[in-house]
Parts: sequence; structure tokens; C-alpha cells
Amino acid sequence: MDDSATPPAAPLKFAVGQPVSRSEDPRLLTGRGRFIDDITLPGEARAVVLRSPVAHGSIRRLDTAAAEAVPGVLAVYTAADLRAAGYGPFPFSAPIRNHDGSPPAIPERHALAGDKVKHIGEPLAFVVAETLDAAQQAVEAIDFEIESLPAVTDPEHALAGDAPRIHDDVGNLCLDWRYGDFEAVDAAFADAAHATRLRLPISRVAVAPIETRGAIAEYDAERERFTLRVCSQGVHGMRQTLAKAILKIDPEKLRVLSPDVGGSFGMKAQQHPENVLVLHAARDLGRPVKWVDDRSGAFLSDCQGRDMLAEAELALNAEGRFLAVRVTMLGNLGAYATGFGPVMPAVNIQKNTPSLYATPLLAVHSRCVFTNSVPIGPYRGAGRPEGNYIMERLVDAAARETGIDPVELRRRNLIPPKAIPFRAASGLEYDSGDFPAVLDAALASADWDGYDGRRAASEARGLLRGRALTSYLEVTAPAGKELGGVRFGADGRVEIVTGTHDQGQGHATAFAQVLADRLGLGRDDIALMQDDSDEVRFGGGTGGSKSIMASGNAIVQAADEAIAKGRLWAGHVLEAAVADIEFAAGEFRVAGTDRAIELRELAARIATTSPVPDGLPASLDSELVTETPPSTFPNGCHICELEIDPATGATRIDRYSVVDDFGVLVNPLLVEGQVHGGVVQGIGQVLMEGTVYDQDGQLLTGSFLDYAMPRAADVPSFRFRHHGVPAITNPLGVKGCGEAGTSAAIPTVMNAVLDALAPLGVTGIEMPATPERIWRAIRAANPQRRS
Repeated sequence: MDDSATPPAAPLKFAVGQPVSRSEDPRLLTGRGRFIDDITLPGEARAVVLRSPVAHGSIRRLDTAAAEAVPGVLAVYTAADLRAAGYGPFPFSAPIRNHDGSPPAIPERHALAGDKVKHIGEPLAFVVAETLDAAQQAVEAIDFEIESLPAVTDPEHALAGDAPRIHDDVGNLCLDWRYGDFEAVDAAFADAAHATRLRLPISRVAVAPIETRGAIAEYDAERERFTLRVCSQGVHGMRQTLAKAILKIDPEKLRVLSPDVGGSFGMKAQQHPENVLVLHAARDLGRPVKWVDDRSGAFLSDCQGRDMLAEAELALNAEGRFLAVRVTMLGNLGAYATGFGPVMPAVNIQKNTPSLYATPLLAVHSRCVFTNSVPIGPYRGAGRPEGNYIMERLVDAAARETGIDPVELRRRNLIPPKAIPFRAASGLEYDSGDFPAVLDAALASADWDGYDGRRAASEARGLLRGRALTSYLEVTAPAGKELGGVRFGADGRVEIVTGTHDQGQGHATAFAQVLADRLGLGRDDIALMQDDSDEVRFGGGTGGSKSIMASGNAIVQAADEAIAKGRLWAGHVLEAAVADIEFAAGEFRVAGTDRAIELRELAARIATTSPVPDGLPASLDSELVTETPPSTFPNGCHICELEIDPATGATRIDRYSVVDDFGVLVNPLLVEGQVHGGVVQGIGQVLMEGTVYDQDGQLLTGSFLDYAMPRAADVPSFRFRHHGVPAITNPLGVKGCGEAGTSAAIPTVMNAVLDALAPLGVTGIEMPATPERIWRAIRAANPQRRS
């Protein structure tokens, strides 16, 4: 075919609703990314952490003399050095209380262990040397002795009277929290025609982003100012916490830079000890200090995710209507309470368990406990997948127990569109959604009625086939504040400034589409500033699937302020009354005439005007900190079909269909990618991922040889459809999408596994449902089977 005869394709408009690829892809895909390990500063030293090989013990000896004598070693730091520097402990400021109003029990946590270690991998010492090899040799030369103490990793055992006490200053119970009218819920269960009860362990997982954590610190002694390059989810919050709470300095004395970030899922938003250690070393040594984790270290030092146990109950009347949900939660926090740790098994279970059902009553009792394990932090969804898992496991179990078709049971209890806005049992008001329509669209997309034929084909090949659907709803992060800025550069480009920070979501593209729509700009006209705390004077950071609502709203308001300034200037330049100035498609025009000036031309003209006429702004630049919209309620229906080989327990997902409601899609391509990634993480947790600690607190899954991660061959091609109902609580009509795939996938895949195993009498299985666990469950339910 003669390509020259093919007319060129029309250029794709760069605006809200267009499925355009990420702006950063050409750079990243050609190896030009700037991740922490890609950065080398002149004169930088390298650092390595000595981590505890013991999960619980008293430090009897920590002798660094031999390590300090290793050639090339510059310093070896211990807890005594940090105490002498006067650093504060890691802060805890989550707005959560015990049910009696008292604060949670929060033990102090410092960057290096002092008298005791509380989990495997806890930092003992920090070695800095001229080279990485020298630092590693020195770590091996440190002479230390830890007297082992009894350890506890089971959260139920941690509350027992004979459990080892992990912290000397507080007990093992961090939080005892309640929500709901317990008497009304008890009465509903007493009057119920049926009650379903399940014990639901929710496994612990490693976060394992593609880029491990790293940090590089510099110190300018003349200005008494630090610079920290670190992978994060927001430079402003990282700076404020480090400066004010830990370093005890004015935040202006610390600059935080976050270049490209290769995945985070919540983990890199947390403070970790190494950030403090490189800053201390850089000031002490007067030279840059770089630390980059390896994968084995990451398993021992990154915050891990999930790890909860739910005792869940659902009350139904004789017609199958949901009357009440009662949940008793036990959250394993690990050895310390991270900033968001206790919120996930408590508040986020309250918010997300009711889902999109018209259940009138909810009671949640949550206890959060300490154990000798790596601390728990937010991981994609941070309590939202767990809440949906609890509800959807209950609904499927209730359908089996009552004999009501699982689709029909859901349909009877979905909140109808006419009832919206709807005050849920969580206390939150849902502003939008058409849940029955989404369910119907998902059934059609998945060919629900054709299942019997596919099951027969599986059985003919000796395989078990199962299916499940999940109707889910999750609650994104609540209202807060966010920065929005628009700056007009001398090169004609317009820069967005905002306080969220992407780790692969494509903010630079989606935010630019929002601004392009508002200001009539093209793709190449817009840049994004998100990674420098000197430029980002405020920021809520990325988390809770809120970025497009928070930053999008702030960008819209900043753009409107720029337009308002532009009208004043356009009236002056075009010699017309401001009331007669219109703005559309990137230009200001005198209404009813052909007299006009393009936005960026006007900005350039202002930049060369001196002095600025009285009554006119100095530029079109605008920057404001705005109240962000309230939580949105992404929802949808996922359907999974899978096959299990009963001889081996091996599971293969055959079909996976998605219909989601994310309101208005700013960029459908990026949204679909987010859903795919979230679904795969849910599949991984259900079928293969899971950390394992032994009774002494040793981590048995400390590498990818022991910890399974899903690969492309483990998942099918996903069928994605969107049935959006715009949110009415934000100007873009958007709903968060980044964590929804995981929230839906975990219950969908687990219920499909149980559906496949139901004919063999298997009624429950713990995550991860590995081939071995499935094989054992089949044989436990059917003793006559032989291997």
C-alpha cells in the first residue's frame, strides 16, 4: 500500500474526554527517566542500613569500631547520635479516638532503634562510606548482640493476657473504636428471618512497587538549609512532617524534590527512617549522602498492607432485604502505628462496608493491635477494598444460604436512582449513581446468560468453573485543601502548579486536559510543576483517589482567576469595557466584533509592559489554596469467571468484565489503565500474594523467590465498559478511579473461587488461595480423593 496516498489523520483534540497517552511516556520509554537511583551528585557518599535480624529483643551490644575502621567509611550512626541531635519521634496526627474519647496508644518511633527492636528489619545503624561496597562491608563488620525476647505476630494472640509486651510504655492495644447504634443493630438481628455470619481473614501483602525507595540529602551550611531528593506522593507534606515534627527546624530550611516515582500505592507517602538518616548524615559530613534500598531490604522496611480479621454478620428479612450489618474488626498494625494505620480497620471500614446497598443499620467495632511485624501503612484502597470484601462475601454467602439468586439478592437491595441523594448507614450522603443500570450493563457485557455452556465445556475438560459478580462502591478521600496555580512563562508555555504528585497515574496529561479545556490550549502548551517544595507552597499530596477532584477543582479555579485577570487586561488593550469582553477558545474578544487577542499573546504583552497601568494585575498568573470537594463514590460491577484444576488446585482466570461509574472521564485511556492495574493487584492478593511470618517474627517471604507476584500470563484481557453518572459535588463531575479496581477485584475473584469449589463442599478458604491451599481444601472436604 502506498502510504503517501493515505491522508493524514485529523489531530486528536486535547481536551477533557479524550483518550490520549501520557505526556511522560516518550521520555520514560526511552530510558530518560529521573528516578532516585538515576541521580548522582558531585561528591556524594553512599549509605547502607544495618537491620535487625531479630523481631523482638533487647540490644545488649552495638560496637561500631570495626566498621568505622573499614577503608572508605566516613561515619557510622546509631540511636545515640540521633538523640544527641535532638530529633523528634515520627508523628501521629490521625483524627481518631477510642470509643470512650481517649486518644489511641501511640508508642514512640525513631529512625534508629535504641534499647529494643520490635520487628524484623528495624534499623540499628546507618553506615556512610565513599562507595556502596565499602558501606556494605562496614555493615557486616558491626559487632552487635540482641537478646531475643518472645515475639507475637498473631493479632489475636497479641491481646491475650500472656502475650509478650511489645512496647514498654504502652500495651499491645492501640485503639478500641466503635461506630453505629449497637442496640438498634442487635434488635435488627434479633428480628431477622436470616443471619449470615462469616470469619474473614484479610491477608497481609508486600507493596513491591517497581522502584524501591531511595533518598539523597544535601546540606548547605552557609544557609543552614537541607535539600532532600526522595520518592514521595507529595513534596509539601513530606517537607512539613520532616521539618516540623522530626528535624525541629523551620520548614523553609528544607527543600524536598521528588523526581519520577516508579509506583507507590500509598507506601511512599509515609515517613520512613532513611529520610531522617540521610539528612542527618549530610549535615554531619558536609557532603551529599545517597541511600537506595534493594529489594530484600524493601521487604523488611517498607510499610506493608492490609492484615485484618473481620467477624462479619448480615441480617435479612423474609424477603431477602438487608436489615443490618455488624462487623467486629481486628487490625494488625505491626510494630508501630503509621500515620494512617489505625484509620483503615476502623473509619474506612465504616465508610465502605455499606457499599451501594440500602442497608439501614451498621455497627462496627474495631480494635487495632501491635505485633512484632513490619508496620502497616496504606496500600491501594487502604480499607476500601477490605470494606467491599466484607460486604460482598456476606452477600454471596447469604445468597447460598437463603437460596436467592445472587444477582436477584443484589438487585433487591441496591439503592434505586430515585432515592439519590441517599444517606447511607455509614452516615455519608451519596450524591449520584445508577446502580441497577450498572449491574444490568455488566451482566450483558459478561454474557451472564451464556455461562452454563461455558461451565459445561470446562467440566468436559475435567475442570471446575466458577463465577462471581461484585457490586461495589468506595468512598474516596474526604474534603481538604489543595493548591492550584497557573503560570504563564516567557516561552509561551503555561505551567500548572499543584500539590498532588503522581507515581505513574499520568497527572501531567489529565491535569493538562482540564486546563486545556478551560483556557483553550494545546497539549504542548502546558507543563506541570508538582515535584519541588520551593515551588509548591501547599499540597494535600496524592492519596485516596482524590487527585482529579482536588487538583482538578483547584486548577479550574486558578484558570478562572486567570481569565478574570485577562478580561481586565483585554479591556485595556482592546479599548473596550470589561463587561464587553468575552473569553472562548483561548482568546479574548470584544463581543460582536472581530477585535480579539489570544490568551498567551496577552500574557506575553503584559510581561513586557512597564509600568503596569493602575488597576491592572501584574500578570495573568494565579495561585490559590482552595477547599477541595467532598468524597466521591466510584462504583461499578465486576464479573469474573475462572477455572480450577481439582487435581492440582491451579486456578486460571478465563474472563473478567468491568462496568464502572467514575462520573466524567477526563482521560478514558488512563482510567482504563488504572482499572487494569487495580484489578491485577486484587487478583494477586487473592490467588498468590501473602507475607508469612513464623512464630519468632522472622519473615519467610523476603524475596520474589518466596513472594509471588502476578504477571501478564496470570490475567486475561479485561473487558472494560463505563456507565458514568456525573458527580454533582465537583465542577468536573468526576469520581476517583485509582483504587476502584482493587476494591472490586478482591471479593469478585475470591467469590468466584468459592463458587467453583462449592460443588465439592468447600465453603471457605483463606487468602491467598494458592494451588496448594485449594488442593488441601478439596481433599479436606472430600477425603476419598487421592493425590
